[in-house]
Amino acid sequence: MNKTKMILTLLLAVALCLGLLAGCGSSQPSAPSASASASASASPAASGKTFTVGFDASFPPYGYKDDSGNLVGFDLDLAQEVCNVNGWKLVLKPIDWDSKDMELNSGTIDCIWSGFTINGREDKYTWSEPYVNNSQVIVVKNTSGIKDLAGLKGKIVLVQADSSALSALTDKTNQKNLDLAATFKALTQVPDYLTAFMTLDSGAADAIGMDIGVAEYEIKQRGGGYTILTDPITASEQYGVGFKLGNTELRDQVQKALDTMAQNGKFKEIATKWGLQDSVCLGK
Repeated sequence: MNKTKMILTLLLAVALCLGLLAGCGSSQPSAPSASASASASASPAASGKTFTVGFDASFPPYGYKDDSGNLVGFDLDLAQEVCNVNGWKLVLKPIDWDSKDMELNSGTIDCIWSGFTINGREDKYTWSEPYVNNSQVIVVKNTSGIKDLAGLKGKIVLVQADSSALSALTDKTNQKNLDLAATFKALTQVPDYLTAFMTLDSGAADAIGMDIGVAEYEIKQRGGGYTILTDPITASEQYGVGFKLGNTELRDQVQKALDTMAQNGKFKEIATKWGLQDSVCLGK
């Protein structure tokens, strides 16, 4: 090969390589814009963190299934806003109330958030700060003739299984309630309040022990016909979010978000939506 032909061959080879390199460069994806990156990090699923809330789906207005089959309620709205603040994805998991500890300890759920009474359970869970004031009351039909707690003598009283009302009436440190329960014909546990009201309406029971917020909601939804006895069976208790004992890291993240909501007015907005603005205590 002569010298001129060799030079031409080398020049063609160089040109071909440059073309290939240019083609490779143009096929590389462009870097995301700053706004696109910010949008991705703000997405609830961006961190890959899910927040699974265990709750009783028959506990209105805190958590329940509406007429369209949607899971709704005050606690669920609060949990969603916590996820919005923290950039998490909310997973709602209805649970059997008497299986809540098994669900929590197995890791199936991250917390119990369902009108969950702190009092009497202080050492069993790691708790958020209280966010609702509550009491346990007795509900009877208007036609029952029962006017006060003394009128429950010889009557069948229903409570939800493993509920705060059950705890209040069987608390060995509360002699007054133990004496009251001893006058009942029976203290009977039922799985949920739908069953309780159906049993009451059928005449197979005489009264229901339950949380006042749930009692007021149920009576309103049913168009009246029921009375809340004046004297509560517990006058002062509070709701909190219950985490597995020792899980302070997750509790602190949730509490920080709740505190932010209390400061910016979102907590009050959600409480007002559900008619609970007079019951909430967080931030007051």
